[in-house]
Amino acid sequence: MLDFRTETFLTVCQTMNFTAAARQLNITQPAVSQHIHFLEEQYHTSLFLYRNKQLSLTRSGKILYKHLLTMKNDEKAIMEELKSTYSGIETLSIGVTMTIGEYAIIDKLANFLIHHPEINIHLHYGNTSELLNLLESGQICMAVVEGNYPKEDYSHQKYSTEDYIAVCAASHHFLKDHPHTVKDLVEERLLVREKDSGTRNILEQSLTARGLRISDFIHYTEVENMHTIIGLLKKDCGISFLYKIAVENELHSGILKEIPLDDFKMQHDFDIIWEKNSIYTDKYLSICEEFI
Repeated sequence: MLDFRTETFLTVCQTMNFTAAARQLNITQPAVSQHIHFLEEQYHTSLFLYRNKQLSLTRSGKILYKHLLTMKNDEKAIMEELKSTYSGIETLSIGVTMTIGEYAIIDKLANFLIHHPEINIHLHYGNTSELLNLLESGQICMAVVEGNYPKEDYSHQKYSTEDYIAVCAASHHFLKDHPHTVKDLVEERLLVREKDSGTRNILEQSLTARGLRISDFIHYTEVENMHTIIGLLKKDCGISFLYKIAVENELHSGILKEIPLDDFKMQHDFDIIWEKNSIYTDKYLSICEEFI
């Protein structure tokens, strides 16, 4: 079990306030200060800076936070592993983004479940940002993400590489005949995912590289569900940019069509990620081999 002073340090890192940390831990503020001072003495370094009434982590504090948080989450995993020795059943919590969960993981997940009846899976859905928070809090042990994330902070394996395309209804008539570039589409109604969605983040970065923004589209509709976007595309309610894997059936059947653009040919990796330096890295790599 991690030292109680470690728990104090992690709580201060999360609240960035000694008083709030004391309240959350149900101890006094002087006790919080004492615990932090003990750790600074033990590690021979300053962990926090206090400037302009604002608390922040030093470089050493950031390093310690990252490693102690991983140790805390590994401890949770150890407790779950010990429980499984009695029941013979292991629980694996995995996070997935909406696109991956709905279109890219079902076959591989089914195959994994068939070959591992001793494992219960808890599948969490969320955008990339939400899944990173779940990893940090230890609520999931792995995540399969489509959006961008700080790769240097996580261990990761490529899950797949997917085409990212412009799409519309097969019968769609463009306001500007024969569009050849993304800019030619700004008069169309854009169907787009919500902010912080991995699918949207990729689009925003691609538009930025071309000097454009989502707000440059005269009309746009923000939708928090990929099925709804696809349904609206089928009804010819606009255009969208999304992963080809999400509309393969509709493209194959001729209900939807890809919009060929001279300046938009894009692919993006889906990655499996977990906490860096986890003692369970070998186990997670083994799981990756079955999913990839």
